[in-house]
Amino acid sequence: MVAGKNSPAAQPSEVAPELADENAQLIGRRVRTLRGERKLTIAELAAKASVSAGIISQIERGSANPSIKTLQRLCDALDVNVWKFLDEEKRGGAGDAPPFIRRRAQRPRMVVGDKGLTKELLSPQYADELRFMFVTMPPGSATEEMLIGAGQKAGYVMAGAVELTVGEHTVLLEEGDSFQFNSDVEHGLANRSDQEAKVLWIISALDVRL
Repeated sequence: MVAGKNSPAAQPSEVAPELADENAQLIGRRVRTLRGERKLTIAELAAKASVSAGIISQIERGSANPSIKTLQRLCDALDVNVWKFLDEEKRGGAGDAPPFIRRRAQRPRMVVGDKGLTKELLSPQYADELRFMFVTMPPGSATEEMLIGAGQKAGYVMAGAVELTVGEHTVLLEEGDSFQFNSDVEHGLANRSDQEAKVLWIISALDVRL
């Protein structure tokens, strides 16, 4: 689930074409594959996800990268978590690794917003209920439309300083500080400084789509 899920259907303005082209191509391939596995037409998926067929067509062609809100609607419609769109079943160079290993070269990567905030998944492909990732935050960047649902989130500030908001509380965290909270509370991270920040982000989710 995500805040705002019942808001009006997504419009083309929700598509963020400034994000990395590589992400757009990978998401497009995965959406098309998952839609095919479920034997859905573009129009049927659009209706289930409450987005326009035009946006889905753009996404599948790799010509546009969806916002977090649009991605979450597609997650709900296809019954997968958001990383399923960025994690291909076969990635080169991982043949020597057992399924509980994630090689550095095979990390799925998501670029969010015009400031270049980057999320890199560290968990292996099969992990559902527990995931962890690196969040790299350039100066002035902030998380957008954080996913809300049953479970917990935690983290450790590896470098720099970030502003963490959980519900009504906003706290400045510096290198070496850590946190943990229930993920059904509105929350967000922001880097108000002039230096890059890096956070190890952990999700223990009861809803595997988070």
